[in-house]
Amino acid sequence: MKKQVKNSALAQNKKARHDYNILETVEAGLVLTGTEIKSVRASRINLKDGYAQIHNGEAWLMNVHISEYDQGNRFNHDPLRPRKLLLHKKEINKLAGQTSQQGITLVPLKVYLKNGFAKVLLGVAKGKHEYDKRETIKRRDQEREIRRTLKNYG
Repeated sequence: MKKQVKNSALAQNKKARHDYNILETVEAGLVLTGTEIKSVRASRINLKDGYAQIHNGEAWLMNVHISEYDQGNRFNHDPLRPRKLLLHKKEINKLAGQTSQQGITLVPLKVYLKNGFAKVLLGVAKGKHEYDKRETIKRRDQEREIRRTLKNYG
């Protein structure tokens, strides 16, 4: 009997797609403690202010809040601690080269479980200007209006 692959998002960073142009995405594993993975499975994770950085040849996920586990008592973790990302050395070197460019950063887009392991989808992102954000909103509204009129007349 085959195991089912579950790939449902436990947390998403919707603001990242609004504030950044996502140039490329990379899947990375997360190194978590016991109480952290229990909180992640309960969807008690916030990616809003998170980012990733390359330091000494290792990838780290910074400023991502994983709430303390309710039954964790003294074994609980620090909610904002840096967490190591699992990537191949080749991928880390590629990301380090990309983030060394001006205005490019790594942002977590979503956290999900894959075959029982916590994974994070990182986006290589370039910040949007205010007028780019307005243009995106305007285009989305126009597409919504077109779909609405086609639905009424179709």
